[in-house]
Amino acid sequence: MILHSGIWKYKGKGCFVIPSFLSFPTTKSYHLQRPNPPSLHTLSVPSHWTVDWPSMAAPETSTAAVPTLYTNNTLRNAFGGVLSFFILLLIGVLAFSIRLFSVIKYESVIHEFDPYFNYRVTQFLTKKGIYEFWNWFDDRTWYPLGRVIGGTVYPGLTLTAGTIWWLLNSLNIPLSVETVCVFTAPIFSAFASWATYLLTKEVKGAGAGLTAAVLLAMVPSYISRSVAGSYDNEAVAIFALIFTFYLYLKTLNTGSLFYATLNSLAYFYMVCSWGGYTFIINLIPMHVLLCIVTGRYSSRLYIAYAPLVVLGTLLAALVPVVGFNAVMTSEHFASFLVFIIIHVVAFVYYIKGILSPKMFKVAVTLVVTVGLAVCCAVIAVLIALVASSPTKGWSGRSLSLLDPTYASKYIPIIASVSEHQPPTWPSYFMDINVLAFLVPAGIIACFLPLSDASSFIVLYIATSVYFSGVMVRLMLVLAPAACITSGIALSEAFDVLTGSIKFQLPGVTSNAEVDAGETSSDTSEAQTDEVKAEKPDDTSKNRPSKKSKKKERELAENPPAKATAKAKAKAEKKRLLALPLEASVISLLLLVVLGAFYVVHSVWAAAEAYSAPSIVLTTRSRDGLHVFDDFREAYAWLSHNTDVNDKVASWWDYGYQTTAMANRTVIVDNNTWNNTHIATVGTAMSSPEKAAWEIFHSLDVKYVLVVFGGLIGYPSDDINKFLWMVRIGGGVFPHIKEPDYLRDGQYRIDSQATPTMLNCLMFVETDGKAYDRVRRTEIGKKYFKLTHFEEVFTTHHWMVRIYKLKPLKNRIRGKAKKSKSKTSSTSSSKRSGTKKKNPWQ
Repeated sequence: MILHSGIWKYKGKGCFVIPSFLSFPTTKSYHLQRPNPPSLHTLSVPSHWTVDWPSMAAPETSTAAVPTLYTNNTLRNAFGGVLSFFILLLIGVLAFSIRLFSVIKYESVIHEFDPYFNYRVTQFLTKKGIYEFWNWFDDRTWYPLGRVIGGTVYPGLTLTAGTIWWLLNSLNIPLSVETVCVFTAPIFSAFASWATYLLTKEVKGAGAGLTAAVLLAMVPSYISRSVAGSYDNEAVAIFALIFTFYLYLKTLNTGSLFYATLNSLAYFYMVCSWGGYTFIINLIPMHVLLCIVTGRYSSRLYIAYAPLVVLGTLLAALVPVVGFNAVMTSEHFASFLVFIIIHVVAFVYYIKGILSPKMFKVAVTLVVTVGLAVCCAVIAVLIALVASSPTKGWSGRSLSLLDPTYASKYIPIIASVSEHQPPTWPSYFMDINVLAFLVPAGIIACFLPLSDASSFIVLYIATSVYFSGVMVRLMLVLAPAACITSGIALSEAFDVLTGSIKFQLPGVTSNAEVDAGETSSDTSEAQTDEVKAEKPDDTSKNRPSKKSKKKERELAENPPAKATAKAKAKAEKKRLLALPLEASVISLLLLVVLGAFYVVHSVWAAAEAYSAPSIVLTTRSRDGLHVFDDFREAYAWLSHNTDVNDKVASWWDYGYQTTAMANRTVIVDNNTWNNTHIATVGTAMSSPEKAAWEIFHSLDVKYVLVVFGGLIGYPSDDINKFLWMVRIGGGVFPHIKEPDYLRDGQYRIDSQATPTMLNCLMFVETDGKAYDRVRRTEIGKKYFKLTHFEEVFTTHHWMVRIYKLKPLKNRIRGKAKKSKSKTSSTSSSKRSGTKKKNPWQ
């Protein structure tokens, strides 16, 4: 029912002005008589509210500005919402367009190595369907073992791109699968920027959210993994990571089971997309435990966490590549332990509300004892499950994060990957630029004041900084946290600086409005105090006295001295906190310059540093731009000049590209799931020609592909990777020893190199005939004459070389007989000679 304007008191504690156009939920009906109207009005109001009707003149004076203020706030909020929407739209366009330099400068092509496998799987999915995809056994990889694709791949990226392709074709937009794969990462970078806005808004408001979103749209660390053509798992996984964190904080702030269910579904999508989902399932339990320890437990925390563990774990187990690892590996045990702890704490809070203090102490002792017993039992079961594992249930990559020296000691295949190396200090400036200086300020801002959401951001940035210091690849996880904290710092700084400027500029009308607003609010507080001072049975009176009417009219026209003093005190406090005008202006200009520098650096990184596809190389010289397309040239030769069933051996880096572009069977590829198989190839490359031929021949290999960049200055060739071949091979086959390839502990390829190095297959097949521009030395041994291999193809710039295994030489029957007859005659003559020579005669 529509309530008339008046001053409503909530249990006698506070006073609220209700405009005449607002409605209120009703629970009980009262018959109340207004002062002047001659008739009774039936108003439906809650039973615990009382009404104190002022005189006819007083409401018009004291509450006349309320509808106007309400309308102004509504218009301001609506305009701010529309403006935020268009700003977010522009941020999405920026995030998408800044990643198109690779297509504009080069062509629409898949980048790097792993994306070629994802592209090949997506092609199979769109042609054969989802059921064939789950059951696909790929016999063109890891010969002769093969690989079950559906059970060993994270399907999130493939299913996402396949769904986009299917929707576009359903709308009669005939795009190729390759085009969809090329532009999937830029599209999801826009989604990630919007998710960052939502996440930061839950922490510090819309202003900080917009700032963080625009920072993430341009951060170089994220651009390096999301440029057009970078069709890797991280293309969609970063969006899933940020969106999962947003839904967790949204549930934590609202306590809604709806958002808790959405959070579990977002976590399921993250599990489907990337193995980094273990970061989520460990970070959130850490935050829950932090809240419990610091006394910030609430029912909202329980709702945010418990459904995620139960429903999220069940959904994660549905992903074939994860399966029972969701409950059997050590990466997930922390979530289960915290799950038990939060239930014990929730039960303690529950019984506290229904028991007396004396009984509560007894019950708490019992509950804590039972909870500790259950925790100990669970820990004992978990220890028993993982005790048989040499790594105690941890994966190699997880142990490498916990112990940075673990991979170099025990798993050289992980340490050999360049993106698994620790970063250098310049790489932080390259990948997050000025955000590195804003992050500390953002952390401080999160403590002013500290909330559940802001404490999560502090924990997120702290853990991501550590992990990024262990692996350069995990700079990608640091990027969103750095953007969020930097966005909070910039937003707070702009609020302080612009507020100081606005407060001190002369002739600004907003100051008067603010002061008026403060005065009016203080007036209403004073009126509230006056109402409180009155007798509680004033509402039972039908008509107020003339004195009360006069008093209320005076309060409305002339604010009391108490309200004026409060307004002056607030203004004085703002004046003391305000920065000097000159310092505010200079600081604001410096922040603008800092932002401009960030924009320039990000655009340069997107255009120059991260846009070049590794499949096509370019360099500039005095003659202009030179393009090296040797990789595709070599794969095209294999595709057109070899049999479809031929096997190609190379180092594992080139396995995915060989399978996808040349459609030939490979021995090893970038999946690196079988260390023994990779060690076999590494041993062959490290062995002399004859021994290498025997190893490759046992694997039915017909062609060997090697990469040599010494002529054109390409540093990522097989010579630079050779020591990892030796280490990985020596880890399985002890006769391969790294010191045999080093001269006085140094890796050399010049004339001072060891004989073992100069005669191994890798060095022989690279066959550098001139000065090595990468190692800056002259090749130690040139012009080899191969016996068991023959060169069949070398690319235009001498970068990729393909060798063919020679067949076994046929034995000549005649020569064998002749040699056999000679041998027999010699032996017979010897026998006859011995017979003739009789010592007894």
